[in-house]
Amino acid sequence: MAEITPGAGRILVTGAGGFVGRALCAALQQEKLTAIAALRRIPGGTGLAQEIAVGDLGPDTDWQSALQGVGCVVHLAARTHVLNDRSADPLAEYRRINVTATEHLARQAASCGVRRFVFLSSIKVNGEATSTRPYSEHDAPRPEDAYGISKREAEDALRAIGSETGMEIVILRPPLVYGPGVKGNFLQLLKTVAKGLPLPLASIDNRRSLVYVGNLVDAIITCIREPAAAGKTFLVSDGEDLSTPEMIRRLARAMGRSPRLLPCPPALLALAARLLGREAAFRRLSGSLAVDSSLLRETLGWQPRYSVNQGFSATVQWYDRDAK
Repeated sequence: MAEITPGAGRILVTGAGGFVGRALCAALQQEKLTAIAALRRIPGGTGLAQEIAVGDLGPDTDWQSALQGVGCVVHLAARTHVLNDRSADPLAEYRRINVTATEHLARQAASCGVRRFVFLSSIKVNGEATSTRPYSEHDAPRPEDAYGISKREAEDALRAIGSETGMEIVILRPPLVYGPGVKGNFLQLLKTVAKGLPLPLASIDNRRSLVYVGNLVDAIITCIREPAAAGKTFLVSDGEDLSTPEMIRRLARAMGRSPRLLPCPPALLALAARLLGREAAFRRLSGSLAVDSSLLRETLGWQPRYSVNQGFSATVQWYDRDAK
């Protein structure tokens, strides 16, 4: 791997207390890189030597003290998916945190002499589903929900700041991230498979890209280090796309269980999902969302450090130990 980018000896990580942030901070320590964990409050429990409280993320957050001596910012903090969102205007709230607050941080970073800004975006900038081929960086963005729209607008704002100030912008768009500490839909899938419930999903034929948190963290560190990453946008994944039935089979195997998959026509499942008001959940299970991460591999020489099976095994071990 290349030497660290000059001036990036101190790395500010926002969202350091989250799922990806904790894993990134631990990996930076292992790499002997000086990480500054930006947290709402202290103690944040990241186990880092350096933590700094910045309060709630917003358009008026004061980052000046956190940015002193920092050569690279990794911006993970964001307003992510909110179930049963009660905001009067959800898009406005996503924009306040994911766009305006990000732009505010980036401008302060540039004024403090930060050389590189690595932004964790989302594959939702590309869209919600693929059909004949995977998404790539060359596809026109087509975000559909408020979260994806806000991430695209944040990307655009960062590129403008980079052009204006010379600060190097690097953008990563991951699909679903899994690993120890995962929450949301993947955790729910783990619970379902662990219970051994019969699932009528054997007839689904789709392709989903995933990224193990260890691979995502390794890609982020590569984007911190590699000079060739400057100004680039990358899609990142484990490099092996799975159908939903195959995902369930592999998770069951990692748990030492036999998968209980039953055949059922997808059209019938879609009808049942519509009647039960679970159309969105069924689309996630039955639809395809694949990404082509070859640009990241070819440009930076990055390869996934962990296979899907290794990632599933580590996630199941965590689930058995800490999440049941």
